[in-house]
Amino acid sequence: MQTALTFVKKNTVMVIAFFAALITMFFVPIDKEYISYFDFKTLSCLFCVLAVVCALRNINFFYMLAGKLVARFKTIRTAVLALVYITFIGSMLIANDMALLTFLPLGYLVLKTTNMQKHMAFTFIMQNIAANLGGMLTPFGNPQNLYLYSRFNIPDTEFVQIMFLPFIISVALITVCCLFVPGTPIKQNDEAIYLPKKRTVLLLLLFALSIAIVFRGIPYWVGLVIIPCVLFFTDKKALKDVDYPLLLTFVFFFIFAGNMARIEPVKELLSHLMQKSTLLFSVISCQFISNVPSAVLLSNFTTDYPSLLIGVNIGGVGTLIASLASLITFREYSKDQPGKTGSYILKFSALNFGFLFALTAIELIII
Repeated sequence: MQTALTFVKKNTVMVIAFFAALITMFFVPIDKEYISYFDFKTLSCLFCVLAVVCALRNINFFYMLAGKLVARFKTIRTAVLALVYITFIGSMLIANDMALLTFLPLGYLVLKTTNMQKHMAFTFIMQNIAANLGGMLTPFGNPQNLYLYSRFNIPDTEFVQIMFLPFIISVALITVCCLFVPGTPIKQNDEAIYLPKKRTVLLLLLFALSIAIVFRGIPYWVGLVIIPCVLFFTDKKALKDVDYPLLLTFVFFFIFAGNMARIEPVKELLSHLMQKSTLLFSVISCQFISNVPSAVLLSNFTTDYPSLLIGVNIGGVGTLIASLASLITFREYSKDQPGKTGSYILKFSALNFGFLFALTAIELIII
């Protein structure tokens, strides 16, 4: 019994996702359409990046990066700003979830090695917001962008024009929030870190392969074959340490979102609401069924793709399930700071809803 309680406490989000999916299955029995719910590319990329990140951790690669970051930025304020900006830019290039998987470990190590763990929750939350909002400027920055970009055949220049203003506003808001971090000087422990050159090069090549898969330059199944095989012979522990409950959380959430989109009263209600305000109700929808399934579902009920595109991007902040990327941040924080998830959720909600209300209000006034 104690073991079960410990498991539930450690994997709360996965358990909630499981029961949410299970409840919707009473309304939508299992059939052949279930297979279409799953984004196998996303799951494959997650697995590959998680595995490579675990292997890089095992050789202290992130400790080395943390040391270089601290050496360049002398205060906790500038260090946090650097971490948030790196995540922000990374989300534009390698998608929001991949940016978090890459840079959250770096944030953790910067704060740990400088004894600034008290800023851990704020830094993780701001990295999460930066990942969700930074990815809005490019078609491949967020999964919902890629879907709507293809669904409505949006020209590249128009896409950037639509998202430029909310992007700039997001940059300004994120910067202002980070400036409230105190300018306390930081110093890293004087501990030399030596990386095994051959293994480091190999792992960075595997990481590059993961990024190429994200950009669709290489089919995802190639990574599923090469990365586990290489790690099996070079670092079995990395494969063992992969966060499999996180992968299951995504699986359960795909089932929940897919079933919600097939429940007729839900579809009818959304059709009515979208006629009132595409922007507002796409933002609201994200808070309950996440931004990616909201984009897929709501695209069937409107031709106002600019408002829908903005709505499902700024709607990624808010609740913990508004974006799947937020689940990654929560899992990483829970793993690194056990017993502090309650205060994290309070801070997460305050900051995220602050951004949500500010961005939504500004966009409604402009539109």
